[in-house]
Amino acid sequence: MSGSPPAVHPTAVVFPGARLGEAVRVGPHSVVGEHVVVGPKTVLEANVYLGGWTTVGAENTFGPGGVVGTEPQDVGYRGEPTRVVIGDRNVFREYVTVHRATAKEDGLTQIGHGNYFMAFSHVAHDCRVGDETIFLHGATLGGHVRVGDFAIVGAMSAVHQFCRLGRFSFMGGGSMVTLDVAPFSRVAGQRPTRYLGLNSVGLRRRGFSRERIAALKDMFRLLFEADLNTSQALARIEAEIPASEDREELVSFVRSSKRGVVKKAAAWDADSE
Repeated sequence: MSGSPPAVHPTAVVFPGARLGEAVRVGPHSVVGEHVVVGPKTVLEANVYLGGWTTVGAENTFGPGGVVGTEPQDVGYRGEPTRVVIGDRNVFREYVTVHRATAKEDGLTQIGHGNYFMAFSHVAHDCRVGDETIFLHGATLGGHVRVGDFAIVGAMSAVHQFCRLGRFSFMGGGSMVTLDVAPFSRVAGQRPTRYLGLNSVGLRRRGFSRERIAALKDMFRLLFEADLNTSQALARIEAEIPASEDREELVSFVRSSKRGVVKKAAAWDADSE
């Protein structure tokens, strides 16, 4: 027996080239464009627009007013058939926007699995969002941002283009991030955004053991609280902290940072932005 066919509201518009999986629901006044693929059991509630070259996985939910796959807000874009690829089990609440990529990298804006995007959050062109992240209402990514698994982006926060948010990181509400945010860390504030410590509560909720959290705290003391420059701190971490996946992830992230990593607050210098 075949699965349930798609259910399309009479006021919705589904272009002839669009492909809808089994049990997809397209709500009132929604639009599914010519080059869009929608996976099984995905729901477009009402007034949802899926356009461009967009591929959506299974069991996603798009709330009213969502717009996905429209042109990037980049003055250099010339109509290239760039893409948005979205995984499974994501929730996009009211008025979330996701733009397709430019042709400056590999032409892809990508979102993984199990993410939750609250109302009015925005994913710009060429971004990569991992799995099980949470974007609170109004959270905004500039272009080319990388967001690691389990990161939380606070309400009304903004992330500068080309920044990276490490896995298990936490951004407080109203933050303005212009540097990379280290994995496992907690940051907040503007001009500058400040490192506040280890994201201990989030790590405990994700099942980190006391021993694992204690080792991360030792690393963070060397990296952010000791009187050491970054190279010295990384050398001490590698020399003094037992090898682990967490250690390698943190050291690799910081060492590969091109923009620098959010640290404790220093005097703000407008010329440094």
